[in-house]
Amino acid sequence: MKFTSAAVLTIVAVGYASQAVVAFAPTAPTFNNKHSTTSTSLNGIILTKTTGRSSLDPTVIDRYNDLPYPEDVILAEYVWVDADGTTRSKTRTLPAAKAESIKTLPKWNFDGSSTGQAPGDDSEVILKPCRIFKDPFRPRQDGIHNILVMCETYTPAGEPLESNTRAIAAKAFEGNEDEEVWFGMEQEYTLFNMDEKTPLGWPQNGFPNRPQGPYYCSVGPENSFGRSISDALYKAALYAGITISGTNGEVMPGQQEYQVGPCVGIDAGDQLMMSRYILQRVCEDFQVYCTLHPKPIVDGDWNGAGMHTNVSTKKMREKNHGLDVIKQAIYKLGANHKDHIAIYGEDNELRLTGKFETASMESFSYGVANRGASIRIGRDTWENGYGYFEDRRPSSNCDPYLVTGKIMSTIMGPEAPEIAPLDKEEA
Repeated sequence: MKFTSAAVLTIVAVGYASQAVVAFAPTAPTFNNKHSTTSTSLNGIILTKTTGRSSLDPTVIDRYNDLPYPEDVILAEYVWVDADGTTRSKTRTLPAAKAESIKTLPKWNFDGSSTGQAPGDDSEVILKPCRIFKDPFRPRQDGIHNILVMCETYTPAGEPLESNTRAIAAKAFEGNEDEEVWFGMEQEYTLFNMDEKTPLGWPQNGFPNRPQGPYYCSVGPENSFGRSISDALYKAALYAGITISGTNGEVMPGQQEYQVGPCVGIDAGDQLMMSRYILQRVCEDFQVYCTLHPKPIVDGDWNGAGMHTNVSTKKMREKNHGLDVIKQAIYKLGANHKDHIAIYGEDNELRLTGKFETASMESFSYGVANRGASIRIGRDTWENGYGYFEDRRPSSNCDPYLVTGKIMSTIMGPEAPEIAPLDKEEA
């Protein structure tokens, strides 16, 4: 797991009027005039379709942020997953005492016909709170916290919606609490200018003049693009109470990664999904488009984006036979490879080609310190004889509830035939 210590930077509103049209990407020739302005800012400057900075005047925003909240109420942002697997939210005012626990938070509802989750003639969908986080976008100075609330979606009759994959995952974890399964998820994402087709650091309608190599974990304005967004996400997630354990720039310019975990059981899905919500909110502030597509650039030799998932049960962490338990789990995953691929994310076939640090989705493999395998066992785990394994197949847009739940149900399933490890030379 690529877990590191937390860095601390302050989230600030960037983009004064004189900077409003300055993009993160380097200046490049304009080939057409189709990238017209689409939105306005509070200071009267028009945001262009290639902006990488928000032009909202921080002095205007601070005028409202500095207003005190009433002591006896909090703002609760109810967040849920829609029919497309992305997050949505809305806010309500609650007595401060209601925010003390999930049990005291009330249920709510929304118009499911507007999110693809209910028909128009019976559109009410029930929001059931399941996890509380502190709200990093509405901080307070009075010792009380506004909150973000991760919710499940149900019909008025109490049945989980088809899109409520958390309910599916919960069944996989139910009865296996003694396993104390840990998940560490590496969420990759790609940042674009607001034209939604030019990654940060790329010239408009063109490609970088250097291939992959200098951008991974890089420094310098010619190599690193979007660091301010990554750092803002980092601190916002820490403030919220998410177990974010590190960040790094990725192999393709404009691509970033953060890691969430270790988290236990169903909480892994809750934390990862809320982190995605926070990521999108941060990108709102910076006026940068963020995609979780696993292969946002298909032309040329560029890495895709995944959500590598690290897994460790209590028995895998035991010194005497942990490695044997890990191998048995890997054999089970291999026997169910196609079932896992089916729920590991849309358009994953564009990424899992056997190139660019991936294994082909057509076959299953595992290896030690081998990033060309489906499953990787870390060198330390192999030498120590206990630890964790990394499933490298999930895509960046995968459903973390489905992924963690499926892994849990598979490794708790029947024994499977032994699989020989993949040598590095074969990758």
